Amino acid sequence: MSKNSSNTAAVPEAKGALDRFKFEVANELGVPLSDGYNGNLTSKQNGSVGGYMVKKMIEAQERQMSGGQSGSMGTSGTNGQLS
Repeated sequence: MSKNSSNTAAVPEAKGALDRFKFEVANELGVPLSDGYNGNLTSKQNGSVGGYMVKKMIEAQERQMSGGQSGSMGTSGTNGQLS
């Protein structure tokens, strides 16, 4: 039986950038995210990191779609894309 997981990247090459982005967001929010097991964090803490990541990614995509180049998602990308 194959394992179906929703926790897989649609673009596997972006995994490293997404991980860096997750830690940047957690740091901004004051969530003590560590590499590896984070079972000590509450659902609220984890949810706030994921929710804020989505918010920033949507904002970056909206900027890109509107032709705007200002700002980024907190990563080294210059056009709002994960790099």
